[in-house]
Amino acid sequence: MARSNPGLLLGLLLLRLNWCLGVDGGGAEEGGGVFPVVVSTWPFREAVRAAWDVVKTGGAGGSAVDAVVAGCSACEELRCDGTVGPGGSPDEDGETTLDALIMNGKTMEIGAVAAMRYVKDAIMAAKLVMEHTGHTLLVGEKATSFAISMGLAGPTNLSSPESIEKWSNWRQNNCQPNFWKNVAPAGNCGPYHPINIPKDPVKSAVWENQGITCQEWLENDNLLEPTNSHFNSVNRHNHDTISMAVIDKMGHVAVGTSTNGATFKIPGR
Repeated sequence: MARSNPGLLLGLLLLRLNWCLGVDGGGAEEGGGVFPVVVSTWPFREAVRAAWDVVKTGGAGGSAVDAVVAGCSACEELRCDGTVGPGGSPDEDGETTLDALIMNGKTMEIGAVAAMRYVKDAIMAAKLVMEHTGHTLLVGEKATSFAISMGLAGPTNLSSPESIEKWSNWRQNNCQPNFWKNVAPAGNCGPYHPINIPKDPVKSAVWENQGITCQEWLENDNLLEPTNSHFNSVNRHNHDTISMAVIDKMGHVAVGTSTNGATFKIPGR
């Protein structure tokens, strides 16, 4: 997994809803069946069904937050495309760690965990951060301790035979490809040390590594189409995870994402 964009997903969802409201002239209670709505990246149908089962039930239905948790949890359990939940995307030490984020659009609260070890329920941990702390993000082993103290199962090994085999094959290939740059040895496994440190790392990151500038974006005829060639081959097998947006029967919005991160990432990413 490279990255996910719940903001873009939510934007597309709201565009669709604006059109529906313009046609029907309604809202949460009189929108002609506009709500509830569940949208997910990629065809993760079981995750969408899990969210839908929550949000459609009862008179007022389940909450958008609970639906997002149910949907992302389903993908964690199913290990969707190997990019979600335990058992996939080992880091360069061979360990699988988890990241997740959830946002309640009604209250504007956010909760997230990152690089969380030994706890498989990442989206549930993110919800606990949102609902029971004044923080936005907990990371690493401290996120693990928090999640277990709040009742989630753990500690448990998040690796799988498949993830270990993938990592072993990568090691045999001299740890290539990886996420290091400006280091030696360049074509082998570490430990690494820095070389050729740029005098202006900010300028180097913008001009050399990204291959794109603000001026190039402005000169592009279609601002929705990136000029960076790295985006040209994006598909569900080399990019992304699950992002989910839900609007419940009351018109409340929630979004979330869950992932096991980029394969062979530097630990802590």
